[in-house]
Amino acid sequence: MENYFSEKQSSDHFQAKFFTKQQKYAVQDTPYSIPVDVETAQLCDLINGILKSDTDQADWPKIDFDFLHDGEFLRTSIRQLIDSKELSREAVLELEYVEQCPAPKPFGSLKHDDWVSGVKSTPAFILTGCYDNTLHLWRADGEHVMTIPGHVGPVKAVDWISYDDDGGKFVSASHDQTLMVWQWDRRKNSIECAHVCRGHLRSVECVAANAARSHFASGSWDGMLKIWSTEAAAAEDGESSEQSHKKLKSNSGSSLTCTPILTLSSHTESLSSIVWTGANEVCTGSWDHTIKFWDLEAGNMKHSLSGAKVFLDLSWSPRSKLVLSASADRHVRLWDPRVTEGAVVKSTFTSHTGWVSCVSWSPDNDNTFISGSYDNLLKLWDVRSMTTPLYNMSGHEDKVMCCDWSVSNHMISGSADTTIKVFQSDGTRLS
Repeated sequence: MENYFSEKQSSDHFQAKFFTKQQKYAVQDTPYSIPVDVETAQLCDLINGILKSDTDQADWPKIDFDFLHDGEFLRTSIRQLIDSKELSREAVLELEYVEQCPAPKPFGSLKHDDWVSGVKSTPAFILTGCYDNTLHLWRADGEHVMTIPGHVGPVKAVDWISYDDDGGKFVSASHDQTLMVWQWDRRKNSIECAHVCRGHLRSVECVAANAARSHFASGSWDGMLKIWSTEAAAAEDGESSEQSHKKLKSNSGSSLTCTPILTLSSHTESLSSIVWTGANEVCTGSWDHTIKFWDLEAGNMKHSLSGAKVFLDLSWSPRSKLVLSASADRHVRLWDPRVTEGAVVKSTFTSHTGWVSCVSWSPDNDNTFISGSYDNLLKLWDVRSMTTPLYNMSGHEDKVMCCDWSVSNHMISGSADTTIKVFQSDGTRLS
């Protein structure tokens, strides 16, 4: 057993072992005698000292580490941890350490003419929806590509259906009760509305395309969930799909009118968010304080989860199968919809001081996500730290209305200050 601490430290010690999943930073499985008053900064110095000693590198670059006990980040002194968890000081404490996530860096601020209420990105382009009834296309480096008019009401949500080197297809949802599917030719830098989706009776608040990019779902203030084809309108009652397709082809209008292939109702207030949780399953969040899971093949609701306040956004992790919710009670919650007994809410994340308007999982890390709020902040979280976010990303001068983390190195937020902020990450190395 070795002691890496000076006599100035508390004489009250405990024994600890350290382990990591990052093998390049692994140390020997040896107990160390550590003063109980140490905090993470001193533990970090300890690990760096051991690594430097093991490698004999005089110029060892200091690595910043975070420490976890029993799957939760250590944000206090060891003494406070032992007292709060009522741990025995006779036992050897096992602490995991991981390389600290680098701080996101402000990358750009893209100015609009009105509130930005929808954003979705690809590796090369950013699509935004605005309260001035327009959509905007931007290059990932911040260059404005085009402004897209068409809606006669604020654009509330956007999503990419497909994209490649030749352009892409995307969908927008609006206060004007319609959704529009757009076809963009990148080579010609031209845009056309492929078809207009009609059927909602009030403002369309959310839209999401499925992984196969064959369908998209929409939710509205009319309380309805509707499913649409990305290619053509659904057949009307009594029509076959072939008849419907012929009818569309005979329409001489510049934009075809599309009708939903499925309409489902159960929510008693507006839908605020939709996520696809499977090929034939979607999850919806609503102002009626519920999250509902739907079986599209059977055409019914599978089950419902209840909360205390309005749900404003959802994000689904296809790897962990967990759902994040943003709520008007200022909290982000992590739900496990597979649980049939006990607590469905696995964790509650508390730091925002205003309504949490949006959440988005990291595209390549099961532990990290971002949240945006009416407190003007975008926050980067790790699910193992429920009371302290990893970083606060400031810059907005008004409420954050939407956020997106579809591309691993770009965290994006849209705001009522008429801008989107892009924060660049070198990669969330926490594992």
